[in-house]
Amino acid sequence: MQERLALLKKQALAEIAAASTPAELERLRIRYMGRKAGELTLVLRSLEGLSEKERRSVGQTANALKNELAEALEKRRAQLETKSASEAIDLTLPGRKRFIGYKHPITLVTDRIVEIFVGMGFEEILGPEIETDWYNFEALNIPEGHPARGEMFGNFYLPGGLLLRSHTSPVQIRVMEKMPPPVRVIAPGRVYRRDAFDSSHSPVFYQVEGLYVDEGVSLADLKGTLEVFSQEIFGSDIGVRFSPSYFPFTEPSAELSISCVICGGEGCKVCAHTGWVEILGCGMVHPQVLRNVGYDPERVSGFAFGMGVERIAMIHYRIDDIRHFYSNDLRFLRQFRET
Repeated sequence: MQERLALLKKQALAEIAAASTPAELERLRIRYMGRKAGELTLVLRSLEGLSEKERRSVGQTANALKNELAEALEKRRAQLETKSASEAIDLTLPGRKRFIGYKHPITLVTDRIVEIFVGMGFEEILGPEIETDWYNFEALNIPEGHPARGEMFGNFYLPGGLLLRSHTSPVQIRVMEKMPPPVRVIAPGRVYRRDAFDSSHSPVFYQVEGLYVDEGVSLADLKGTLEVFSQEIFGSDIGVRFSPSYFPFTEPSAELSISCVICGGEGCKVCAHTGWVEILGCGMVHPQVLRNVGYDPERVSGFAFGMGVERIAMIHYRIDDIRHFYSNDLRFLRQFRET
C-alpha cells in the first residue's frame, strides 16, 4: 500500500507540474482528491482490510500526501495566474495614443464670430438664460398680446413669471440699462424655443447678438459692419444682400442673405434655387426700445443684429442636418479637430 501511495504521489506531482491551465488543474484535483472517486480517496476507503498498525501508518502517509497535493495544486495555480497576467501586458508594445479633447464645431464658430466683431471694436458680454418678461419681451417693444409673441417665439415658461430666454436680445436691454452711450457689444449664448427637433430646428440652440448705439449711427454703418463680417467668415468673394423684414425691436428691419456657398449663386436645393441663403436678422434699434432703457432717440441711434450659430456653422461647414451637432458621434466631431 505504501508503494502504491508513493507511485500515486510521483504521478500526481508530475502531472500537476505539467498542467498548463486552471481547468486542467481542476481536473487533476478531482481525479486524485475527489470525494467520490478520487484515487487518494479510494486508497483511504480500502484501509478496512489492513491491520490497525498498517491502517495507522498508511492513513498518516495518505493524509500527508493529500496535504502535499493540495499545496502543489495551489502553488501551480498561482504560477499560471502570474504567467497569464505577464502575457496579457506586453511591456515592449508601443503606447496607445490617447485621444484628447477638441472644441465642438459650435464653439469653434462662436469663437470665430466673436473674434471678428471684437476685431471691429465690439466687447463680448454674456447674459442670464433665465429671464423676466420685461427683458425678453416688454423692453424689446413686444408688449403683452403682441402677435410676435406667438408667431416668432415658442416659449418655455417657469414659475414666478420667468422663462427661458427665447433670444439673446435681452442682453441689449441689460447692457443699455447699465451703460451710457456709446455701446458696442457682442453677446453669444444659448436660447430656448418650443421647436421640433428636425434637420433645421432644435429646441435649444445658440445665437450671437450684436448692438451698437452712439450718436449718428446709420443704416450704412450696419450694412458695412455686416458685409465685413460676412466676408471674413465666408470669404472675400461672397455676395451679400439685404432684404426688408420685420422685427418688433428694430425699425427699419432687414434680413441679410449671402450668395449660396454650395452652388455659387447659380441655384440649388440648399438655397431653394434662389442663389441666396439668409443668415441673420438686423435693423436699426427701435426708438421705443431706446426710450425703455432711458436713452434719448433724438440724440442717439443704433443698430442690432442676431444670428443663429448653428445656421452659420451649417453653411460654413456644408452640413445638411442640425442634429449632427448634438448626436455626440465622435466620427462627426473628430472631423473638426484640426479646424
